[in-house]
Amino acid sequence: MNPTDPYPVLLLLRAHLEGRMRQGERRLWLQPDATQALRELVRMKPQPWPAGRTAAPKAEVPAPAAEATPATDRFAEEVAVQPMRPVSVEVPATPPASVLLPESVSGLPAPVPVPLPVTLEEKEARLAEVRARAQEGRDAKSLGTLGGTMVFAVGNPLAEIVFVGEAPGVEEERQGEPFAGPAGNLLTKVLKVMGLERSGVYITNLCKYRPVTEGQGSGNRAPSPLEMASCLEFVREEIAIIRPRVIVALGGTAITGLLGIKTGVMSARGRFYEFEGIPVMATLHPSYLLGKEQEGPQVANAEKRKFWEDMLMVMARAGLPVTEKQRAFFLPK
Repeated sequence: MNPTDPYPVLLLLRAHLEGRMRQGERRLWLQPDATQALRELVRMKPQPWPAGRTAAPKAEVPAPAAEATPATDRFAEEVAVQPMRPVSVEVPATPPASVLLPESVSGLPAPVPVPLPVTLEEKEARLAEVRARAQEGRDAKSLGTLGGTMVFAVGNPLAEIVFVGEAPGVEEERQGEPFAGPAGNLLTKVLKVMGLERSGVYITNLCKYRPVTEGQGSGNRAPSPLEMASCLEFVREEIAIIRPRVIVALGGTAITGLLGIKTGVMSARGRFYEFEGIPVMATLHPSYLLGKEQEGPQVANAEKRKFWEDMLMVMARAGLPVTEKQRAFFLPK
């Protein structure tokens, strides 16, 4: 993300604001430092927004809070977890400023409080609404860097675990669902070892459209921060509707896009973070594990063990039983 171009930040703010409005919120509170940050964005003179788009009012996007992974069982105690260093926050003496939300943002009607969906039918109906807006893809399509086929999500709206990837590739675009290629097959195998079916979890991507590559063909690339930001509101709503016990962020791009973590995936993995009040396990992408198979079984199993340790902690957090046989997978013989 270009630090001199505030457009991606404004897009994130808009997505966050629209989600809050759909939940019926009418007022936001900003601390003085957040107000100053917004003044800086205005001072930077954002690039012109695409035609037909109305700039959203600005609201503070809360940063994800990190937490150390508790040792929930004997296996979890074996995992080397480095808790994040505490951050000292000074509470300003000046009270936060109130920001009253307008009657509409980007053409949206004034929101009314919507009760949280509880039944399967209610969640399916709400997800269908989100899918329809993702299909319209106003922000994503205006970028001109994404394909024209929207790939939404697959799985159970009542799932306890949500898996979040980065963006669809050529195979996902062809089949119309995330994780449909070789990486998806590996994820399906992992789920079976966890005692789950693919239909029992919920799988989605931060970016709903395949990023365009030069010459396209079968080539894939990771989405940019701006491309992920253009679809973040949909992922936020999906998670709010499903309300899982735990989220799994697959790969460095998804970890950065969902949590804002700038460190490498190896430094981030193996611990829980938080997104919208829900624990998030940062872990490796199945494609990375497939690539390691080219380096021989010893290297591949060592990397798969790291991923599997993360999944064991996810199982414990989700309340799934963990057997001694499952604990021993991919350990050196």
